[in-house]
Amino acid sequence: MAREVADAAEALIDLWGRVAQASPPRLSNLQVRALVVVRRVPGINLTRLAEEVGTGAPATSRLCDRLEAAGLLKRHRLEGNRREIGLTLTLHGQETIDRLQELRSEALEKVLSHMPSDQRRNLVDGLRAFAKAVNGDGGAAEAGSRRRT
Repeated sequence: MAREVADAAEALIDLWGRVAQASPPRLSNLQVRALVVVRRVPGINLTRLAEEVGTGAPATSRLCDRLEAAGLLKRHRLEGNRREIGLTLTLHGQETIDRLQELRSEALEKVLSHMPSDQRRNLVDGLRAFAKAVNGDGGAAEAGSRRRT
């Protein structure tokens, strides 16, 4: 069953990747993941972002350099700890992620429109249960979800 789920999930990942590549600015899956995490956790530091996206600190720093150069991310000193650098999205970064999520929703809507309604409902129910299982597991499933880009 795990292989069947992986194969089906690959279609969704592929769809989302195509949408990200088709919308300006063109972002890699890792760049999108980093921006989504920073939006979810404003002020996150590089170490924690690296853990969330499953990369090393040097690679995450270079990733942030590119996102900052593109005007999507900004670094700032944290209030409580002047030595630590926090990350937040710029307005352009927020708008980019909002637009990408709109485009992904539109692409999903087109695909879902070709499915029978009972299968759409089963898909939603199954994905919600899957997300709950991932979020409820503090071990391997959570670590694996952070590494997936």
